[in-house]
Formats: sequence, structure tokens, C-alpha cells
Amino acid sequence: MTLIDRIGPFFAGEMSMQPVRVAVLAYDGVSPFHLSVPGLVFGTEAPPAGMSAYQVIHVAEKPGRIRTSQGMTLDVPTGLAALADADIVIVPAWSDPEVAASTKLVTAVKAAHARGARVVGLCLGAFVLGDAGLLDGRHATTHWAARDVFSHRFPHANFRPEVLYVDDGTIVTSAGTAAAIDCCLNIVRQRDGADVANRLARMLVTPPHRQGGQAQFIEQPVPELPSESRLPGVLEWARAHLAEVISLDVLADAAHMSRRTFTRRFREATGMTVVKWLTAERLARAQQLLETTDLPVERIATEVGFGTALTLRQNFLSHFGTTPSEYRRSFSLGQSAA
Repeated sequence: MTLIDRIGPFFAGEMSMQPVRVAVLAYDGVSPFHLSVPGLVFGTEAPPAGMSAYQVIHVAEKPGRIRTSQGMTLDVPTGLAALADADIVIVPAWSDPEVAASTKLVTAVKAAHARGARVVGLCLGAFVLGDAGLLDGRHATTHWAARDVFSHRFPHANFRPEVLYVDDGTIVTSAGTAAAIDCCLNIVRQRDGADVANRLARMLVTPPHRQGGQAQFIEQPVPELPSESRLPGVLEWARAHLAEVISLDVLADAAHMSRRTFTRRFREATGMTVVKWLTAERLARAQQLLETTDLPVERIATEVGFGTALTLRQNFLSHFGTTPSEYRRSFSLGQSAA
């Protein structure tokens, strides 16, 4: 099943001019950060040009006051009945992965999904999707610290504990903290394009949208010396020179590190090898060019550093299950197909 096959039905139901309705679950013990992420991304007060209109509401199983994990109290007057009208249902990080969601909650989430809503589990929110039976036979992830509990509770899910987020069509799951932002930005990117998503990321003062296949930042050490924080500058340099031949030695020299030290620091910072990171960055740039320009595929392959159209097509098919030309026909913003 290709990328287009998986998400096509989702977009087919969203072509009207009505705002995209986003329902975010609130409950006692919810993380204020995860509760706020959908509002930050979809409900930004000054959205970039070209971004769709989104209407974000919060719902609770028991409407009224809820108490967050940080001790704050919030008034949530809307109940689960609102899920019946939602286009996107988002479950923030569940407070305890060992505690199953209530029958009432999972019934409402299952009904929303059956009706056609896209259901998103941020971090431990994936456990609620699992309780609802929505992860059986699907690819899914959650915070790496809960991987053993997740594997035990949902053995029929195709668990991918190493990645930032997994988009399986109408079911989306993410890892923890910043990955929740990447997950929501990816939904914006799919609907409105990479350019809009990246401009929104800049407005939120976050890095550009990251591909879901990047690794979670597991036990990343805090740099002890100023000289150890050169990686961000090196990564930005690499993003600006993707068309060039970029090797491990080139990056190590730019960071003023030995090859061995750079390799270790790079994996600590990104969770990936240099080759995998460069491939992901080149694919992301190719997506943006396919969406926002009418450059031929051969030119795009050169611009992003794949060299030949064949290499670009092979990587695109391997990562996205579709070709660059098919992707452009589905996601380009009024540009002609190559």
C-alpha cells in the first residue's frame, strides 16, 4: 500500500472550506505540554499564508475541572460527544501506561475513527489507541521508556520503538516531548505542504519538520564544553549544501573533531548514522521542491544531492511507497507535474 493509498481517503473528506475540527482529549493527570502542543501547531494565532483553518477544542470524559500533572486546574466544559464531529482526534500522553482507558473513552475513540476521523496518540497517548484496538496490524510507536510495557500490552501492533513518529494513514502515533510537535507538523505538511509546515515551525521557533523515521533522542548527554556544541552549526551547514558531496570526513573537519569523536557525537545528537541522516534530509528537501516548484525530477535529484533521478526515485519508493512524480501530482501546490 502506497503513501497515496493510505492517506488519500483522509484528504478526500477534508476538501471543503470548513475548518478542520481538532478535538484534544483532556483528563486528570494530563501533561500540560502535550495538552498544549495541538493548540500551538493547529491553533496558532498568526498562521503562515497557505495554512488551512483549524478549530481546536478540548474534550473530557467527565466535563468540568481537570487537574494536570503539574497541579494546574483547567475547565473543560465539552464532553466526548464532540468527537462525533471531529476530523482529527488527539490523545495526549496518557498518565499511566499500566492503566487501561475506560470503556466509555475507547468506545468514543473507536467510533470517531470508524466514522473517518484521523486519530493521533502523542507519546503515551498511543496506549489509549491500543486499548481501543486501533493499533492491531498497524505500525505504531510511543516513548522509548515505555517500550516493554507497550510490546506486552499490544503484541499485535507492528511496534517501532526507535522512531520519532509513525503515520499509518488514519492512525498516527509519536514518541515523547518534541516528537509530538514533529508529529503535528507532519499533519500540517501533508495537508498544506512542506513550505507551510517549515514556516510554521520557524514561527514556533522549532527546528524544521523532521521525518518520522529519525530516531528518538535516547539518553542524549548534555554537552560539557562549548566545543562540544558545534554540531547544530554543522548540521545547518550540511542542510545548506545538500547538492554537494558530503562525507563523514567533511563533516568531522567542519566540526573540528576527529572522525571517531564526530561519529559518536553525531549518533548521540541524532540517533542516526551520517548516511541515514543525509538521506532523510535530502528526501525532505526533495519533498519541498516537488510541492513548491515545477523543477524536473532530474534537476531536483541534482539539487538535493542524489545525483540522478533513478537514485531519487529508488529512495522515494523505499521511504514513501510512491514515486516523485506521483507525489507531486498529489501534493504540489498548483505546480505542473514533472
